Amino acid sequence: MKRAVRTGVAGAALLAATTVTALAAGAGTSVAAPAGPTAAYNHECGAGYAQVNQVPIPGRGAVFLTYNAATGKNCVVTKRNTSTGARLWVGSWIQRDKDVKSKQEQYGLFTSYAGPVYLDAKGKCVDWGGEIDGYVVARYKTNCGAFAPAATGRQAH
Repeated sequence: MKRAVRTGVAGAALLAATTVTALAAGAGTSVAAPAGPTAAYNHECGAGYAQVNQVPIPGRGAVFLTYNAATGKNCVVTKRNTSTGARLWVGSWIQRDKDVKSKQEQYGLFTSYAGPVYLDAKGKCVDWGGEIDGYVVARYKTNCGAFAPAATGRQAH
């Protein structure tokens, strides 16, 4: 069975990830879209792994990149917003930047999350991403071994 894979443009994903506000016609008031539950990293990668990056999959969940400074390994997990309901196609992957041979991945039908997938990438940039029910997100050449400013909330390895 072939699966249709829908991909979004980064700008569209960013727009969809923001709170949507619509003006009521003629009333001049705004109405916020319902929030719903959101995925959170809960140490699925294990002890010693700290979240260093994430990418939302609007309305579905998020992909989390973590790093363990003691081992030099990265970990990726893709989590749905909810762990109830039908199993959906969920996937996680990671590789050293432009090194397809290093790629680690897990895909399947899951109710909660895919992964964790691990990769030794100390001091290297990583490409990583995930998918929930045909909606795919990815980041390339990120978390290259330097610390990001604390104000961004994104600490790299």
